[in-house]
Amino acid sequence: MKVIIFGNAGSGKSTLARKLIGKEAAALLSLDKVAFQSGTERRPLQDSIMDMQDFISDNESWIIEGCYSDILESAVNLCEELYFLNPGIEACIAHCRSRPWEPEKFSSPEEQHKHLDNLIDWIVSYKTRSDEYGLDRHRALFESFRGRKYEFKDPREYESV
Repeated sequence: MKVIIFGNAGSGKSTLARKLIGKEAAALLSLDKVAFQSGTERRPLQDSIMDMQDFISDNESWIIEGCYSDILESAVNLCEELYFLNPGIEACIAHCRSRPWEPEKFSSPEEQHKHLDNLIDWIVSYKTRSDEYGLDRHRALFESFRGRKYEFKDPREYESV
């Protein structure tokens, strides 16, 4: 298995990745782990790409999930399947509101909750952003891939994957 899952924040990337790993053993890389240093500061792009490429080289079966088109562009042609989770803004917001505490990202549930309004604002801007996190870049990444690819516009579609 060599899978890339991408989409907006709250689209269900981590949940789908865990589900796929439950069916077939694979190493998992969340791009959040290679994209940032000291919390909110982006690492140099080439450093993130190098870490992702090392992960791919070190694992025969893998899943990479994230919203970073700039990082994924260098790996997309190495995957066997590409999943674009695009359930809409309201679904992403609902997922984030119901998300359990993520101790790998936040020191407490309270800290996570403090960031929720900013996260929702970021989610809402998905269609208008022109950066590596926006819909236009995600659409371009999806369209450029010539292998097996799936775009899911409703979370119920990928619940059955």
